[in-house]
Amino acid sequence: MSTPKILCTNDDGYLAGGLRVLVEAARMVGEVSIVAPDREQSATSHSLTLHHPLRARHTTDGSIVVDGTPTDCVILAINELLDHRPDFCLSGVNHGPNMGDDVLYSGTVAAAMEATVIGIPALAISYSGDTLDELEAWSDALARLLKGIFEKPFPADTLFNVNLPPIHPSDAKGIKITSLGRRRFSDSLTRAKDPSGREYYWIGGGETTWTGDEASDFRAVEGGYVSVTPLHLDLTNYKLLEEIRGWDLAL
Repeated sequence: MSTPKILCTNDDGYLAGGLRVLVEAARMVGEVSIVAPDREQSATSHSLTLHHPLRARHTTDGSIVVDGTPTDCVILAINELLDHRPDFCLSGVNHGPNMGDDVLYSGTVAAAMEATVIGIPALAISYSGDTLDELEAWSDALARLLKGIFEKPFPADTLFNVNLPPIHPSDAKGIKITSLGRRRFSDSLTRAKDPSGREYYWIGGGETTWTGDEASDFRAVEGGYVSVTPLHLDLTNYKLLEEIRGWDLAL
């Protein structure tokens, strides 16, 4: 194929180190355009900005910065901001994992999902470490992974969710094709009072417990592998259709 045109975005903001790593890898395999949020938009999921206008500005390095969500960025990039239709959309590299139930909340995954809805093959890519010490070393390995995927027929209505293990790429054991694990939070809601005595709630933190079989994403990453999970847009539980039709529901 000819040199692919690649749209790069993220949910950590246009200054994020993970985006720089992604762009460096993408430039090894294609022509890159960057359209990213002006600030961190983690856990915004697939939200759209509907109640105020969006603004975009160009930076000195050629990036386009949008004061909206990752989904906003993809919609504006494809429909207004770019003078071409991208062949692929890459979202990331997220600062932290997006495995299991994370994909329901992740702005990184949502950006790739929006591109998939529009009909553009997409990948969401995340780094599973708490620190970014090893992330910069992943550019070359990530470029090889992208090249391998780009050369294959991309499945319809599907995005690839990629999680890099928190190690140097030379220590990675390889790539595993995985399913989503499950994550359960405990003590993730904090209730307290501000200096004025008013009560507030803070969501986040707490302890995380993972479950899943050997084919799950978190077990692959835990074992030192890159996890690649194909995510399908159709959430219908087809196995239950006939059973639920047999319920004979009525109004």
